Amino acid sequence: MNRNLPLIVANLKANKSWDEVSTWIDDVVQAAQKFKGTIIFCPSYPFLNSSFQKISQNGINLKLGSQDISRFEQGAYTGEVAASQIADLVQFAIIGHSERRQNFKEDQKILEAKVKNAQNAKIEPIFCVQDENTSIPKSLSIIAYEPVFAIGTNNPDSPENVQDFGKRLKANGTYTILYGGSVSAGNVKTYVKEHIHGVLVGATNSLDPQKFIGIISSLN
Repeated sequence: MNRNLPLIVANLKANKSWDEVSTWIDDVVQAAQKFKGTIIFCPSYPFLNSSFQKISQNGINLKLGSQDISRFEQGAYTGEVAASQIADLVQFAIIGHSERRQNFKEDQKILEAKVKNAQNAKIEPIFCVQDENTSIPKSLSIIAYEPVFAIGTNNPDSPENVQDFGKRLKANGTYTILYGGSVSAGNVKTYVKEHIHGVLVGATNSLDPQKFIGIISSLN
């Protein structure tokens, strides 16, 4: 899948109403239209269709992503959302986020099933790894390094460690590598260079459109 770099992912997690999501999109439009890279917007499941309509009808420079997908395909799986059900809406899906691993006990078998389902539906996985011991499924293109200690803590990993991690990943495959973990407008440029091609942004710096715009502007 063709995509311009740098790549910025906005993960809103389980936050906001539709009115707030719609306002978020309105607020970032101007900065997004000027951005030369790729912005992937990941709202909650209930807002994917409305976000798709708003983005496509207004020609907004945002790609749509899902925060997760089911390990199952369509069937008797109450409460699940199969990859094939949202394939017409999203181009990307975050898989293996540390919060899914910790809060929902997702293991490697589950994550590999999710990757397979996403790829079968022509959705590109953004696969999250926590450290160099995290197993990476085959045939992936986008890897997001998100050390657990840095998620929502205002305690990011050092740029040197992140670059070194990216370099080691590249030795094992051709990846687009993102960094996630307390990314802000003030530090993002120290990460996105050489071995790191973008960022996965969560917490307040994703939820607050002005802070997210600051990240866009810093990388423009």
